[in-house]
Amino acid sequence: MAQRELLLGDEALALGALHAGLSGVYAYPGTPSTEIAEFIQAHPLAARRGIHCAWSANEKTAMEEALGMSFAGRRALVCMKHVGMNVAADAFVNAAMTGAHGGLVVVAADDPSMHSSQNEQDSRFYGKFALIPTFEPATQQETYDMVQAAFELSEKFRIPVLMRLTTRMAHSRAVVETREAREENPMRCPEEEKKRQWVLMPGNSRVRYKALLDDNTRFEQEAEESRFNRYTDAPDKSLGIIACGIAYNYVMENFPQGAPHPVLKISQYPLPADLIRRMAAECQALLIAEEGQPVVEEAVRGVLPAPVEIRGRLSGQLPRTGELTPDSLRAALGLAPLEAHAASRIVVPRPPALCQGCGHRDMYAALTEVVREEHPEAKVFSDIGCYTLGWLAPFHAIDTVVDMGASITMAKGAADAGLHPSIAVIGDSTFTHSGMTGLLDAVNERSPITVIISDNLTTGMTGGQDSAGTGRLEQICTGLGVDPAHIRVVVPLPKNREELKQMIREEIAYEGVSVIIPRRECIQTAKRHTAAAKK
Repeated sequence: MAQRELLLGDEALALGALHAGLSGVYAYPGTPSTEIAEFIQAHPLAARRGIHCAWSANEKTAMEEALGMSFAGRRALVCMKHVGMNVAADAFVNAAMTGAHGGLVVVAADDPSMHSSQNEQDSRFYGKFALIPTFEPATQQETYDMVQAAFELSEKFRIPVLMRLTTRMAHSRAVVETREAREENPMRCPEEEKKRQWVLMPGNSRVRYKALLDDNTRFEQEAEESRFNRYTDAPDKSLGIIACGIAYNYVMENFPQGAPHPVLKISQYPLPADLIRRMAAECQALLIAEEGQPVVEEAVRGVLPAPVEIRGRLSGQLPRTGELTPDSLRAALGLAPLEAHAASRIVVPRPPALCQGCGHRDMYAALTEVVREEHPEAKVFSDIGCYTLGWLAPFHAIDTVVDMGASITMAKGAADAGLHPSIAVIGDSTFTHSGMTGLLDAVNERSPITVIISDNLTTGMTGGQDSAGTGRLEQICTGLGVDPAHIRVVVPLPKNREELKQMIREEIAYEGVSVIIPRRECIQTAKRHTAAAKK
């Protein structure tokens, strides 16, 4: 029986996957994708069916675990933010070569305007790079419907499918009409004639790559006929509008009575080349409205047989950076700007800050006192997490933040260059995500670096998800070869500041790899645990 629910885009995708017969979700938390796995973890259907929904150590392990579930014939979902695609890329691109068996859908949640990210990369490039079909929903209802279609397409062509969301789609709500849940697939491994493509030896891969190229012709035909791609004709042919994903909503918001120009909505890739050629033949100019980078704008130039004026981000009619909005589209559409809301004129942006009572604060207070007073030549290489806010006032404690796990490896590289002291600051979740291998490099070369693993016993930046190394950081560091005498634990509190400062001094003086673990539970999860205990 159909029901109506008010859902975030993330939640619509999660529920659509559950209703499509999902057997496992594999993810590492990252805004704006986190709520997908959290919704599945909390849903009664997941508990009733025993659906796998634990967090993975990083995006690469998540991709590989989901690929294993697909090999066994069941439907699997992989979720990450856009920069997580870089971590998962080796497995993701090779998964196009192995193909899928049970349905395999990979979700990348992009973050235009970098609300909580290092860059604005567009995950549609990964779909094109890997030669796999890609979906980009325009509404929450379409998100719910589309993930089910994606699983069906994955099993029809035995190929992973990429779904791309952006921040506004992921984190806005709308009413979604849902359906009954489909049963899970039975466990069944690939047939004998399909097994060889899962062994990516060169001889097998050459055969598989040719088949993948042939399949792309079929993927394009699927896009031409897809219910998610739609051509709406109109009388004013001075302009044709190609609107991708959520950009379609922004276009139509500016034309509440219907667009006067032909509009081609694109939500399934590869690009429907015939529909694009039709629009180019009928219209004097094309405006490409897409959230993110000019993926379609660049591709359209290669699809069209004759020159046609193409407007968009590359031509300057739309901004090259930041989120696409209904307002930014108005000028490109030749419409007068709307009056700014009063709130937008008076609300002053406020920079983020570490929570009052956060253990990272006490760690930075001790670190900066030692560095500024005793080692002004020191450099502090930091990482991705709440503690990245140590760059801001009042601490100004760190010198670099690049990508997950880079703190330890950059500190090692700087030490290789002769820098001393070379200090790395990394969180517990980021350490198990991608810091461990860098620590192994440092141990193998006995690098004179000091690593501070600021352990708040959770994945704090994304809301308090489980951290893979909780309770085991000392054992992990010992197993990687750090001398146990130089693995030191302290509770970061004001009363222990002098103890922590003395630890930092001693480990900076040590000519080898040392690890200091300031450990205190995240103040936010501690509040939740205390409140739950009182119930």
